[in-house]
Amino acid sequence: MKHQANRLFAFVLATTLLPYAAMATEFGDVKPRRPISTYSIVARDAATGELGAAVQSHWFSVGARVPHAMAGVGAVVTQSFTEVSYGPLGLKAMAKGTPADKALKKLIAKDKNENVRQVGFVDAQGRVAAHTGAKAIIEACDQQGDGYTVQANLMANATVCAAMAAAFEAAEGDLANRLMAALEAAQGEGGDIRGKQSAAMLVVEATRQDNPWDGRLVDLRVEDNPEPLAELRRLLVLNRAYTLMDAGDAAVTAGDMEAANRAYAAAAELAPGNHEMVFWRAVTLASVGEVEAALPFFAEAFAAWPAWRDLIPRLPAAGILPEDAALMAQILAAGAGE
Repeated sequence: MKHQANRLFAFVLATTLLPYAAMATEFGDVKPRRPISTYSIVARDAATGELGAAVQSHWFSVGARVPHAMAGVGAVVTQSFTEVSYGPLGLKAMAKGTPADKALKKLIAKDKNENVRQVGFVDAQGRVAAHTGAKAIIEACDQQGDGYTVQANLMANATVCAAMAAAFEAAEGDLANRLMAALEAAQGEGGDIRGKQSAAMLVVEATRQDNPWDGRLVDLRVEDNPEPLAELRRLLVLNRAYTLMDAGDAAVTAGDMEAANRAYAAAAELAPGNHEMVFWRAVTLASVGEVEAALPFFAEAFAAWPAWRDLIPRLPAAGILPEDAALMAQILAAGAGE
C-alpha cells in the first residue's frame, strides 16, 4: 500500500506540474513577468487538525495556481510572481516529514528569482513558514501566529497582514469560517490596490489519505467576479448544505432516520429554494420505504422544476428506486392535484 501511494503521488505530481516542467526541475528558468496574487492565509486548526489555504486576487482564476493542500500533510500558498511548483514540491517534502520551515528554505535556495516570490507553508503539526522576497511589490507583508501565516503583496495599505491575523485569531467556528474571516478583514483594509477578481479556498482533513486527492472538505473557486469574497462566502454556505445532505444520506444507510431528517432539514435551512436537494431527499427516503414522508418533498421538487418528473422513470434501471410500477405512479402523482 505504501509503494502504491508513492506511485500515485508521483503520478499526481508529474501531471500537476506538466505545464511547468521547466520550472519544476530548476527554479527561475522562466523569467517572472506579472504578479498573480495578493493576500492569502494557510492555517491548521488546533482542535480538529484540519489544514487550509485561502486567497483573493485581482487576477483570473487564482485558485488554479496559488493554494495547495493535502490531507494530513500540509497547505501551501505561492504568490506574487507565482512559482506554482512550490505547491506540489512543498507538499511532497512535508509528506516525507520535512518541517515547513526546512521544506520552504530548501525550495527558496534553488529559486533564482526568490526575491519576487511570496510563499506560505503550514505542516500537519502546525509549524509555519513564510517568505516574502525583497522585490515583492509594496505594500507587501507576512505575519505568523500559532498554526497560521498570512501574506500579502500589492496592497493598498500596509495594515492588511495585521488585520488578517487579528481576524483569524478572533473568529469562531470551523477552519473554513476562520479563513473566510481573514480574507474579509484584508478586504476591509483596502485589499489589493488593483481591485478584486477571484478567490479560492481549500480545507483538508487531519488524517492522511492513501490517495493524495482524497480528504478535501472544502474545495471552492471563484474564477471571475466583481465581488469574489461575497461569492466565496455564498459557496461556502452551499458547501456546508451539501455536506449535510451527505450526512443525511449516510444516516439513512445506517438506519437512523431521525438523524437523517435533522441533517436534511439543516441543509434545507442553509439552501432554501434548492430544488435538487429537495428532490434527492425525497428519492433517498422513498428508496428505503419512507414513501409517505417522501411524497411532500417530491411535490415540492416537481413544482419548482417539472422536469424532475421525467427523471423518475429512469431511476429504477440505475438501482436508485425499486422496480415497482405502483410506487412510480404514487411518486409521479405527488402534487399533481395542487
